[in-house]
Amino acid sequence: MDLRKLKTLIDLVSDSNVSELEITEAEGKVRIVKGGGAMVYQAAQPTMVAAPVMAAAPQAVDVVPAAPAAPAGHVVKSPMVGTFYRSSSPGAKSFVEVGSQVKEGDTICIIEAMKILNEIEADKAGTVVQMLCENGQAVEYGQPLYVIE
Repeated sequence: MDLRKLKTLIDLVSDSNVSELEITEAEGKVRIVKGGGAMVYQAAQPTMVAAPVMAAAPQAVDVVPAAPAAPAGHVVKSPMVGTFYRSSSPGAKSFVEVGSQVKEGDTICIIEAMKILNEIEADKAGTVVQMLCENGQAVEYGQPLYVIE
């Protein structure tokens, strides 16, 4: 994607009520997120920046790190967008820790969405082997929360 088109997209998001824009083209994927005064630009695939006609050498390539390997075991994913909490209240004991045995249906965390506290239950019995989110972290729909074996 050329820089003029990218700048145009950023200006459109900045001047509108749109808070997030994602576009996929043959060259890659661009995601623009409008925050409290800052704009975030993410490129999902390496893109080549076209060199000016007068330049003799090609421009550098933006490198995007490879996605981390999927964790081994059963992954419990977030069913919604919200804020992840390990316990029912600040200072309270976490629902589960690494090494905890859980049964299907046990509450393993809370996700707060629109001021509503939603209890998230284990969808598989086993041992919690990995915690993939920090307390108070914003989570997306489908984001891995725990690994259970």
